[in-house]
Order: sequence, then C-alpha cells, then structure tokens
Amino acid sequence: MTRSARRTRRTRRTLQVACAGAAALLALSACSSSDDSSTKSDSSDSSSKKLSGTVTVFAAASLKESFTALGKDFEKAHPGTKVTFNFGGSDSLAAGITGGAPADVFAAASPKTMKIVTDEKDAAGAPSTFVRNQLEIATLPGNPDKVASLKDLTTSGLKVVLCDKTVPCGAAAQKALDAGDLKLTPVSYEQDVKSALTKVELKEADAAVVYKTDVKAAGDKVEGVDFPESADAINDYPIALLKDAPNADAAKAFIKLVQSAEGQKVLTAAGFLKP
Repeated sequence: MTRSARRTRRTRRTLQVACAGAAALLALSACSSSDDSSTKSDSSDSSSKKLSGTVTVFAAASLKESFTALGKDFEKAHPGTKVTFNFGGSDSLAAGITGGAPADVFAAASPKTMKIVTDEKDAAGAPSTFVRNQLEIATLPGNPDKVASLKDLTTSGLKVVLCDKTVPCGAAAQKALDAGDLKLTPVSYEQDVKSALTKVELKEADAAVVYKTDVKAAGDKVEGVDFPESADAINDYPIALLKDAPNADAAKAFIKLVQSAEGQKVLTAAGFLKP
C-alpha cells in the first residue's frame, strides 16, 4: 500500500471516530434536556395545582371563632374555594359523619369523639392533635355571686349550667368535679359549649363551666374564673381528613393551614393551648 493510500485510510478512520463521538454527545445532551424538562414539568404541576370548590368542615362548637377566621384566610389564599362549617357538639357531629353526612374534615374536641369516626373507618388516616383547651367558669359580668372556685358552684340557689356528659366539655367538667370530689346538679345540661355559655349571656343562668376560649370569645358579656381542677381535665383536639371527602385536595390544604405556624397563631390568640 502506497504512503498516499495509508494517509487517506487514517483520515477516513479519524473522521468516523469523531462523528461517532459527536453523535453520542448529542444523544446524551438530548436525554439530559428531556429529563430536566420532565423534572421541571412535574415540579411545576405539583406546586401550581389550583384548588377549587367547597370544603366542608365539621368542627367542635368551641372552634367557631378561630376556624371561621381561618376559613376566610383559606379562601383568600385560594380564590375559587369556599369553606363551609358545621359547628356543634363533637358527639353529634361524629354521629352525623358515621351516618353518611358528606364532609371533608372533622375537628373534634376530644380523642374519644374522634374515635367514634375512626372506629367506623370513616377517617382517611390517623388523626393528629392540633390544639388543646382548658375549662373556665363563666359568670355574669362583674361576677355578682362572687364565684371564686369550682366548689362555689355547689352553693344552694346558684343556677349553674353544664354541657351534657356525652359532649367533650361536659365530660371534662365532670372530670374536674371528680378531681375536686365535688357533686353538682345543674339547672340544665346543654348539647354544646356555646349553648351553655349562651345561658349565662342571656342571664338565664348564673354560671357555666365552659372553655377558656369561649369566655374569651364572649368578651364583656361574661366574666371568667379560673379553677385549679381544670388542669386535670384538659382536652386534646384532633383533626382528620375523612375517607370519602368530596374535595380531598382542598381538605388536605385546609388541615395544613390549621397546623401551620399561621394557623397556630390564630388558635393561640383565641386562647387555645399548643398541642
């Protein structure tokens, strides 16, 4: 083979290797670009998912003021959504949920009432405690009967209202009375804490055992009296996404707001204790 022929053959081989290398680099670049594009697309889809529709929240009556405020915050942060609430005694709300009432979120005033829902497999996952609440005596403005302790509520002639024993605030009140070895016969048992408080606000009762949060929400309509036995009856408040939630995505976002620093700020300002 002549020198000229060998030179031509070497040149052809070099060009073939170079072309193969360039093709490999182009393929690698294309794959990398495709992967990056896919990752960015996935991330974008996840972060920009728009929430819409109604979120139905069943919540303990004592959460009315704070949850109403959080509902407005949620709607403002997510245009196109609406949060509707069903406030009441936790036991009644739990019965409604297990009976098939459509709801997305359940926030109860005690683990016992939440258990009614979880035992029926109506929660989508394990509930989590998001706040705690402590009892307080609500008296008429100025405390004309000079109520200074839980024992004072047993004074003859004093009209006292309690929550029903099946309701978390009623069960907690009974626990506090047991801790103080006290017996009390109220003029009425109410189905939720707001109803008990209303009796005092309307001057139909002289005092009621309610939550600190309710006394605070009532402002100057009542006067609060602390009592040491309340430390033995603090209620944990659990919240859960419901299994058949019609709007699960928005419901999860609402629960996240409740548990966030922003949500906790609203709740503690209302008088709730941190979990």
